Amino acid sequence: MTLSASVQALLAGEQVAGSRLSGRLIDELMAEGLLTVVTRGSRKSYRARDTEALKRCLIDKDESYRMLEVNATDSRASLAIATGNSKLVTVRSCPGFPINTYEPMACLLNGREMTVSPQEGSFLFISDWQSFSIPHDVMVVGIENMENFRKIRQQRKLFEAELGVHQFLFVSRYPQSTDLRSWLMTITNRYVHFGDFDLAGIHVFLTEFYRYLGNRSSYLIPSDVELRLAKGSAARYDEQYDKFHHLCCENSEIQRLIDLINKYHHGYDQEGYIE
Repeated sequence: MTLSASVQALLAGEQVAGSRLSGRLIDELMAEGLLTVVTRGSRKSYRARDTEALKRCLIDKDESYRMLEVNATDSRASLAIATGNSKLVTVRSCPGFPINTYEPMACLLNGREMTVSPQEGSFLFISDWQSFSIPHDVMVVGIENMENFRKIRQQRKLFEAELGVHQFLFVSRYPQSTDLRSWLMTITNRYVHFGDFDLAGIHVFLTEFYRYLGNRSSYLIPSDVELRLAKGSAARYDEQYDKFHHLCCENSEIQRLIDLINKYHHGYDQEGYIE
C-alpha cells in the first residue's frame, strides 16, 4: 500500500482540504476526535489534533497502515524483516495504554507487586496489560484528552466533587487502540469516561465502551455542565451535527446530556475543567 499524499500531509501536521480526503475517513476520524476543522466560507479543511494518535488509529483500523510502524527510510527488505513479510503481518510495536494516579496504588504486573506512583509531570505505560491488575475498589477514570490526562492533579477537586473520594486510576486510549477496552473487560471495577461534552465525544463512549461494559460504565457529567454548554462552541456543534444529530441513549443521564447539547447547539471541551 502507498500512503496517499493527503494522509501523509495529515500525519505531517499539515492542513488538508476536505475535498482531498474520503468522506468515510473524515467521518471515522472526526468520530474519534482526531481531526480539527478549519472553515473558510463553504470550504472545510482538516488538521490532525495529535499526529501520533492519528497514526496509531490508522494502524489499528487497517493493517495495511502497518508500514507506519517502520522507519520511512527503511528498505523493502527491512520492512519484511520487521513485519515477517513484505505483505505486512499484524505486528504492533507498542501495545498497551498509559496510566496515572495522584496517590500511590498497589497493583500487580506479571504476578509481582507494583506500586503505581508517577511523579507529577510523568505517567506510566503498561505494555503487558493482560497481566496487569488493580484492587477491586479502585475507580477507573478514562480520560480522552492527553492534556487532561497529564494534569490530573489540577482536576482533583472536580473528580472528588463529582465522583466522591475514591482511589482513582486514570487511564487513556492514547495511542488509539482497543487494548484499554480489552483490559477493562477483564476486570470488574467501575469505569467512568471523561471526554468532551459534545456529540462526537458521547458517540465514542457509547460505541467504544458502553456497548461492551454496559452499566458498569458511565459518563462524567459535572454539575455545572449546562452553564458551560450555554457558553460553549457553536462551531463544534455545527461540524458534528450532520453525522450525530440522531444520537440517543437509553441511559437517562447520558440522554439528558445529549438533550442539553442539542438545546444550546454548543459543545464544550473537557480542557475547560483544568484549573
